[in-house]
Amino acid sequence: MNLKSMLIEDALFTFIDLETTGLSSKKDRICEIAMSGFRNFKKVYFFSSLVNPQTPIPPDVVKLNGIDDKMVADKPLFHTLIPAIISRLEGSILVGHNVNFDIAFLEKEFERAGFKFPSFPCVDTWRMAVKLGQFRSNRLGEVAKRLGISCENWHRASSDIEMTRKIFEHFTVMLRKDGVSTVRELIKALE
Repeated sequence: MNLKSMLIEDALFTFIDLETTGLSSKKDRICEIAMSGFRNFKKVYFFSSLVNPQTPIPPDVVKLNGIDDKMVADKPLFHTLIPAIISRLEGSILVGHNVNFDIAFLEKEFERAGFKFPSFPCVDTWRMAVKLGQFRSNRLGEVAKRLGISCENWHRASSDIEMTRKIFEHFTVMLRKDGVSTVRELIKALE
């Protein structure tokens, strides 16, 4: 079945967030990944792992997300997580806050491991905030705060996917009241 033709309540939405050693997918690496799958606002699965980035984590990044070299020294290398990641993403619509950032890093890490990251339909909660909200800042924590969503542990992947999920639910409920019922209509409403 075409994922985009699915009703929103029948689709599997996978909320994803990465913590990285910097902002460049070409030279920086993933140091944490979290994914959580929901169907009809009910949790289907949760996956989270610290990742050994095989490069030192800069002090400014440690200050931001609290992940340091000691925490990741004995953690799995990204390529060993690929089967677990793919098995959870199959049949999903990816949801992230500035999701293209996460996808760029996933594409590069898959490429390093000799694989091609598959294409998935995506919904960007940053885009939802820009299109449907009126926020001074569309950063994840700022949008969450304005919507009354907890920002505790912001910049850790597990906390960030929970904020993303709640933002997604907030705006999806709004869109459904306006008659949006399929994944295709949801994606189109955000163009």
